[in-house]
Amino acid sequence: MQDFLSQFSGEFPMEDFQWFVKEVHRYFGLDLSGYKPHRVKRRIEILIKKYRLSSFQEYLKFLLSNPTAKEEFLDKLTINVTEFFRNPEKWWELRDKYLPELLAVSRSRFKAWSAGCASGEEPYSLAILLEELKAPLGASILATDLDERALEEAREGLYEARSMVSTPKSYLDKYFELLDGSYKIKDFIKKRIEFKKHNMLQDPFPSSLDLIICRNVVIYFESAAKDQLYRNFVKALRLGGILFVGSTERIFDYAEIGLKIASPFFYQRVK
Repeated sequence: MQDFLSQFSGEFPMEDFQWFVKEVHRYFGLDLSGYKPHRVKRRIEILIKKYRLSSFQEYLKFLLSNPTAKEEFLDKLTINVTEFFRNPEKWWELRDKYLPELLAVSRSRFKAWSAGCASGEEPYSLAILLEELKAPLGASILATDLDERALEEAREGLYEARSMVSTPKSYLDKYFELLDGSYKIKDFIKKRIEFKKHNMLQDPFPSSLDLIICRNVVIYFESAAKDQLYRNFVKALRLGGILFVGSTERIFDYAEIGLKIASPFFYQRVK
């Protein structure tokens, strides 16, 4: 075993990885060109080693002949680590300050987008806050992700206890059913959300949004793709709309692209 593992002491050639990225786009429709290449390359190399393969070429053949491995590959290449009310103090700021202001303007026309929603904890967190604020039923949330399997989990709305560590007990009691140690989101919360597959690097963006939540997703993109994403987010917001980002993400040219810092993690469209 040690002799076999020793052949992987170095990385696979970058030109082989670049070939693989093109083939993945051709066969699976997944464009990895905007992601940080070394981060993506490391993730794929872990999978290649797992199956004791010796090249990107062998791994592509393996994916094309093995649907389970293909699902695993797509899952590992998308970022699905999340929980309800991650960084809770910021969610309470959204609840107490920004959502009331946005709802005062839009009311039943309120539209939010959870971009890169993974398995649904983020849009469900927002839907719970809308319920807490007695928002009209017309106030809606679009939740999108590239990963179909994550979207299926989101539509099911069943979560383990580890996803609930930041969720107040009163919210657990009102908005979830306890099923064999897991928490299932109640149907009236689900009704506020439309889950849909979407590729942020390729597909058109929605428009006239009051709120965009995209947290801990953009950090995985290269600078050029990241800059374009933020510009597209601004265009998707209505004037006065809010962009809620992750704790590790900063928009350095925010003023140039039409934003102001409302408070840490929150940007507002001003032009």
